[in-house]
Amino acid sequence: MKIVYFGTPEFSVKPLEKIILSGKHEVVGVVCQPDRPVGRKAVMTPPPTKEFALKYGIRVFQYESVRKEGVEDLKKLNADAMVTCAYGQILSQEILDITKFGVFNIHASLLPKYRGASPIQYSIINGDDRTGITYMKTDVGMDTGDIIRQYETAIGESETYGELSDRLSALGAEHMVEILDEIESGKIELRKQNDDFSSIVKPLKKEDSIIDFSKNSKTVFNLVKGTNPWPIAHTFLNGKILKIYSVKLSEGSGLPGEVVVAADRLVVSCGAGAVEVLEIQEEGGKKMSAKAYLLGRKIKNGDVLGK
Repeated sequence: MKIVYFGTPEFSVKPLEKIILSGKHEVVGVVCQPDRPVGRKAVMTPPPTKEFALKYGIRVFQYESVRKEGVEDLKKLNADAMVTCAYGQILSQEILDITKFGVFNIHASLLPKYRGASPIQYSIINGDDRTGITYMKTDVGMDTGDIIRQYETAIGESETYGELSDRLSALGAEHMVEILDEIESGKIELRKQNDDFSSIVKPLKKEDSIIDFSKNSKTVFNLVKGTNPWPIAHTFLNGKILKIYSVKLSEGSGLPGEVVVAADRLVVSCGAGAVEVLEIQEEGGKKMSAKAYLLGRKIKNGDVLGK
């Protein structure tokens, strides 16, 4: 089949690579978000899928709104089906109807749980022990289409958003060609989602990663894991931001946010229990171990984080 692939971030690359390298289906176009400024110097940076597609000589299409700008381009590609994977825009019915077989999505949760933009982060933040990949046929709703197949995986006790994202990307790639073969042969089987168990997760914002030390230590632990590498859990000390990249569960008691150990370890009390900070970055500084941070830093027992 001729395939148009919609995807933007690094998560989307492995399934795209799988389709291309299989040689069984031809990717005739890759659609992704426009280049964006990245970093303090705001360097215009192409999406990972664009860079990957261009290496293979595949045409790339970038739209601020594919619904408004891309319909005619997509029709001209004469594709048989479309595949979406973390593209970042909702497709119109007009686009869904362009190809013979329709549009199919790779979604990083066990639908109907975690429909929306940030399923991987919230599976960790909410303390889930399992997640997975759902292959589905796309409709005009937000991840509401019929399910083709699902594959589960356990979430590691200390697994971060970045680590889990890499694993789920690989899992989504693993069965992609098999799914496309079934679509082409007409052997695909679909089942409706049970809306009674659905949930929607919005894109995470930086303010969603502020640590609330009045929560229990497990909740803080999950937030730190679920926001690494973005947007990074953070707190405040004397009005300055402290980014917290890694913690582990610990023991200690005090006020929420109170530093109860500040020697060669940095332990902070929570509403119940405590966490030991392992990696930290002071505003304007570099990321470092908590032990290195404590050398010469004016942080001591009794200081309260969050102010």
